[in-house]
Amino acid sequence: MTTIFSGVPPIRFEGPDSDNPLAYRYYDADRIVAGRPMKDHMRWAVCFWHSFCFTGMDPFGWATLPRPWMAGPVDLAAATERLDAAFDFFSRLGAPYFTFHDHDVAPHATTLRDLIDGMARLEPLMAERMRKTGVGLLWGTANLTAHPRYAAGAATNPDPEVFACAAAQVHACLETTHRLGGENYVLWGGREGYDTLLNTDMRRELDQYGRFLAMIVEHKHRIGFKGAILIEPKPHEPAKHMYDRDAATCAAFLRRYGLEGEVELNIEANHATLAGNSFEHEVATAIAHGVFGSIDLNRGDPHNGWDTDQFAMDVGELTLVWRRILKAGGLRTGGFNFDAKIRRQSVNVDDLFHGHVGSVDALARGLLAAADLEADGKLDAFVSQRYAGWEGSEGKAILAGQVSLADVAKAALNRNIEPQPVSGRQEFLENYVSRFV
Repeated sequence: MTTIFSGVPPIRFEGPDSDNPLAYRYYDADRIVAGRPMKDHMRWAVCFWHSFCFTGMDPFGWATLPRPWMAGPVDLAAATERLDAAFDFFSRLGAPYFTFHDHDVAPHATTLRDLIDGMARLEPLMAERMRKTGVGLLWGTANLTAHPRYAAGAATNPDPEVFACAAAQVHACLETTHRLGGENYVLWGGREGYDTLLNTDMRRELDQYGRFLAMIVEHKHRIGFKGAILIEPKPHEPAKHMYDRDAATCAAFLRRYGLEGEVELNIEANHATLAGNSFEHEVATAIAHGVFGSIDLNRGDPHNGWDTDQFAMDVGELTLVWRRILKAGGLRTGGFNFDAKIRRQSVNVDDLFHGHVGSVDALARGLLAAADLEADGKLDAFVSQRYAGWEGSEGKAILAGQVSLADVAKAALNRNIEPQPVSGRQEFLENYVSRFV
């Protein structure tokens, strides 16, 4: 195993009073919270790409993060060294899961065959390291964005041969994920959209995308994969407009193509804000539509208009997200994937640990606050009282379809009703929630 992280001891829980910057102060994996161990609530994962493939390069500057496995061509030896470094990191961090793209683990590939063969060579090495460390696979995914062939999309490409290449990648990566015991499979349609409508047949592209997902679902059942198939909403970047722009759009798309009950959503915090929504809104929307599956945890910079993928640190925001998840019964096969990268100037090896440790603790603090908020019950009681009228006979009859529009209108006029505004008490509720954070 690589020694790049040998100077960092395993990260342990030391409690809120610890002044050790590389210790968990709130994440106590076996602590029982709302009836379950904290680790079972959080089901958190380290992503391979930002942690072990990111060089620090941005649109304005070259790589800044020296990594030995990226010093030259990423051949089989370098890919193996990268794999060793990753599992050493996962183990020291105490991460229960990881996630990967096919391009992350394979040696450098110039052709589709090279990529699939390279992933096949690395698969037994991944399996061996998973067995030795006990780190599980939350999900795998294929990179259908970076290669020039996908400039006009993968499933939505005007060329059916490009569609076929994307299908080949997903076929290989889904089967690898299945053999490695992965608990989900994710598709991020980074270029499934358009840059201009002048050259786009939107209806055709949506039909192609719907069929692509249906084929994946069919293959999932054919091979006996028990995990969830997830798609990840994002409004734009790299495409001007993407078809899976937010949770509500994705829910409508899944219903349109008969995929409800088969495909769920992987909600990313930074993508939510890029869509002009809050993180909590996107999670709540996915839950309301019955398509919530998993989370990519990060944050964006409110002063930037792009996907900065910073580590999530806002305990107040995470508390509200956790409240939604706990009320929905918690995560099933999904989890919290730390889809975040250290900053370009964070060149020290231990910076990667600091980013994850801080965000894991913020997530744990949010869970603890949300559990206390739910146990207190006053917020739920307020919301129930606010909608209490719908629990009466008239409200139930309306929702059950037992009365018509004319019936309701006639009753309103006969009773001469003049309902008065009732305070939503937003300020009171915000103050109340802040007591738990």
